[in-house]
Amino acid sequence: MRHLLKPLRHNCRRLRWAHHRAQKAAASPSPPPRPPRPPPKPESLTFHDHSWEDPYSWMSKLNDKVAMRHLDMYMEQEEKYTEATMSGTDRLQSKLQSEMASRFASDLSTPPLRWGPWLYYRRVEEGKQFPVLCRRLASLNDEFISHKSPSAGFDFTSGKRIEQKLLDYNREAQRFGGYAYEELSEVSPDHRFIAYTIKPQADRVSGLAWAKDGQALLYVVTDQNMRPCRIYCSMIGSTDDDFLILEEPDENVYVNIRHTKDFRFVTVHTFSTASSKVFLINAADPLSGVNLVWECEGISHGILEHHQGYLYLFTDAAKEGQSVDYHYLLRSHLDSSSSPRTWEGPVHLKELHPQFLPLPKYVSQISPGPNYDYHSSKMRFTISSPVMPDAVVDYDLSNGEWNIVQQQNILHERTRVLYGTASSASINEETLNSKTSNPSNEVNSDDDQLWNGLSEFYACEQYNVASYDGVLLPLTVVYSRKNKKEDQNPGLLHVHGTYGELLDKRWRSELKSLLGRGWIIAYADVRGGGGGGKKWHHDGRRTKKINSIKDYISCANFLVDKEIVHENKLAGWGYSAGGLVVASAINQSPHLFKAAILKVPFLDPTNTLLYPILPLTAADYEEFGYPGDIADFHAIRDYSPYDNIQKDVLYPAVMVSSSFNTRFGVWEAAKWVARVRELTIYDQKRPILLNLTTDIVEENRYLQCKESALESAFLIKVMES
Repeated sequence: MRHLLKPLRHNCRRLRWAHHRAQKAAASPSPPPRPPRPPPKPESLTFHDHSWEDPYSWMSKLNDKVAMRHLDMYMEQEEKYTEATMSGTDRLQSKLQSEMASRFASDLSTPPLRWGPWLYYRRVEEGKQFPVLCRRLASLNDEFISHKSPSAGFDFTSGKRIEQKLLDYNREAQRFGGYAYEELSEVSPDHRFIAYTIKPQADRVSGLAWAKDGQALLYVVTDQNMRPCRIYCSMIGSTDDDFLILEEPDENVYVNIRHTKDFRFVTVHTFSTASSKVFLINAADPLSGVNLVWECEGISHGILEHHQGYLYLFTDAAKEGQSVDYHYLLRSHLDSSSSPRTWEGPVHLKELHPQFLPLPKYVSQISPGPNYDYHSSKMRFTISSPVMPDAVVDYDLSNGEWNIVQQQNILHERTRVLYGTASSASINEETLNSKTSNPSNEVNSDDDQLWNGLSEFYACEQYNVASYDGVLLPLTVVYSRKNKKEDQNPGLLHVHGTYGELLDKRWRSELKSLLGRGWIIAYADVRGGGGGGKKWHHDGRRTKKINSIKDYISCANFLVDKEIVHENKLAGWGYSAGGLVVASAINQSPHLFKAAILKVPFLDPTNTLLYPILPLTAADYEEFGYPGDIADFHAIRDYSPYDNIQKDVLYPAVMVSSSFNTRFGVWEAAKWVARVRELTIYDQKRPILLNLTTDIVEENRYLQCKESALESAFLIKVMES
């Protein structure tokens, strides 16, 4: 299995992540810091019928040692400038970090999930930064005792240690340079082995699937451009070389694998802009061949499952050449001998005898859990809401009964963790049964206490905002009932609007610090994102990407016009491709925003799509456009944040967070920051900051609090200036 751990080669040094605290100011005030000004070195570029100059292209020349030395020196200057600019907020940052850290449930474990004879779960040990993957036999622990030490792995009745530590990521971090987080992990169906990858140490493996009841492991390997293209099979215990099952030579085709829930088959999904295909591998004999069972034109989503002699395919593929705006279910008999295979459907929902679970108010997302046990009648999923901590729920498909197995209680800064049969006593059984029979998808306000809801303290309002072309946009607004003041509130407007993905509107405890200080938190569901079907996604991509940006501006104007947010106190927030939307909106309407947070943003699409430094996927080009297509190229040029910065205009204060190992490299952030400073009006009260982070902020609770505190302090400082 030599392919599983392959060191990632870096083209450049990873910078220090820590922000060193500045020394206390001397008795006489020092002059305000001046932002760094890297030297422009214009490079002329021509494509199609258009020519332009890129003054900071040297920042992305990773193979140029001289350029990289200059970039390193420039980054050090940026780090010092950020430290100096934020030095007056040290006490505020410490207070915010303390607030946020107190809301992390340090003893929070994932609720145990039964699979076969075992209960699997993760827990965080006191004083440790990373979780531990554990299991214990359900027969020894029907009443799952507290995960807190010292009882975590010890049964005082029998006097035996009953917990098994499978994977301690704190030890993995020591092995791999001080940090590590899991990309993929799969426990074998016989519960004897666990296969896992650690980023960045196993960056070449993009998929795992067990076969032969745990005696064989299939895995996908990427090429030099990080394209998943080859499937290998490793026989456990064998000294033979791993067997190559499939290799896709076409550089435009990508390969994914997964096992069916019953482990009888491994499915292979290959896709490109031209076609999508699903193949089947017999898990009992993985070397017997790869059989095509379904294909269609274009990129389509397709998940294949096996159940009682039938194959079920969940897909959004076009029907009879016509694109559809929804997913549907197809069915085919496993032993079908027709070529091509005959698929029945779509299978209508009513044929599946649907059951309904009452839901709390303002649900933003329902996410399936691991649900490993194919034979279990219980399905686990997570219910999210802007005004409710995530609730992990078990739903019994056999009788319609449901149970909240884990949910944090923010009001008491503690976590309710319910385990096994003992938990059912804490919720009135008669009440649960009565709600199960109610087909409504929303509970009464009196029942919010079941969900640890926060509606009594935080309001959630939903609006339909008309965009520039009359399309109605969902806008969600959250605020503290106690701290909201009419027409005086600062606001933070979140957006993503890409890849057809749902905007993350879950309750996040770090936002409580802003809500408690009178901030409005808003979420703009713009075109290009999810929640509105395939058409909603397609109306915000490629030549229509400008719709995402104009939709966001419409939501920002609505917040100000309706006096929900003070006209001079609105901030934008965007992550990754959401950062592109915010930065483009600032270019178009810089007066609308007082500040913005851009996290690992996509800011230079023209150069990234034309000359990719890091590998792009077919989905990236489908989303942002193919520069080879002249219409797409001009659309990219029109919305590109880096190429449309207004000259001699006052821009909002912006903090851009990035690192070398993001999908959109740190050079994009550095180029954008340098060009904004070069072209726009300088105002020390509206600084443009480049904040360098590590690659593991989201995996490390301490660093996550530190970064969130820095960003919140930046927003508060700007709004109060």
